[in-house]
Amino acid sequence: MTPAPDILCIGAMLWDVIGRAPRRMAPGADVPGRIRHLPGGVALNVAVALARWGLVPSVLSAVGRDAEGEALIAEAHRFGVRTDLLCRDAGLPTDCYMAIEDSEGLIAAIADALSLELAGAAILAPLDMMPEWSGPVVLDGNLTEDLLASIARDARLARADLRVVPASPGKAERLEPLIAARRGCFYLNRLEAEILAGRACSDAAQAAEAVVARGAARVLVTDGPHPAAEAMAGQPTLTHQPPAVTVARVTGAGDCFLAAHLAAELKEMPRDAALRQAVRASAAHVSGKDVP
Repeated sequence: MTPAPDILCIGAMLWDVIGRAPRRMAPGADVPGRIRHLPGGVALNVAVALARWGLVPSVLSAVGRDAEGEALIAEAHRFGVRTDLLCRDAGLPTDCYMAIEDSEGLIAAIADALSLELAGAAILAPLDMMPEWSGPVVLDGNLTEDLLASIARDARLARADLRVVPASPGKAERLEPLIAARRGCFYLNRLEAEILAGRACSDAAQAAEAVVARGAARVLVTDGPHPAAEAMAGQPTLTHQPPAVTVARVTGAGDCFLAAHLAAELKEMPRDAALRQAVRASAAHVSGKDVP
């Protein structure tokens, strides 16, 4: 019998197509650069990062039976990620994400997660084999709002330690059902936190506290090179300043932050030490290094 994974990562597993220019780009610019095809999607990115911390993650997602899907699964195995719980529908293609970055960071991105959205609750079918899962579960905002609302009420995950990430500012509002249910620890960037808070905030600490005030039990907020913060109901807010680094990439930094923080907490590190590990891991990723 196959041992249970340490963590379930539910959400997008797809190919990233990342174009990066080594200079500042203006709208409409056409400049030299590099284009890379990488395994991606929030759920898979977090799973890969968790595997680097010595954990055994499994992804619940939708991956096609096309050539792209087979290659993606092979890459996931190479990184130590389990894929035996995937939904494999021959009628759906493997999803894709496309982004353009310059020396300042992300310019624009499009996430084509149509297959994940069409698969819907079918990706949760493996939970029937593991009733009342009590371990960590990473939830990705690429899931539809209806499915996230269903997960908030799902008896199979009633005891799970939910770790929630929006995937992008445009999908932050999809997390409202989980906030209303007072479920989960939320990992947000400042813009995502401001969207959920419904107002502008001066820094990550204020943004995290504003989302807690909306009903979330626990919120971590990153703010690029500025201090990251963690706010909890009834606890002091913590902050940590990232080290200064040269930006080599930005896609996946938030996923790296979540994985490093979760890995620290599974080792029962204190709140401040876990936040410090997450901030440093994210900064290292942005500088182009693999962590740990």
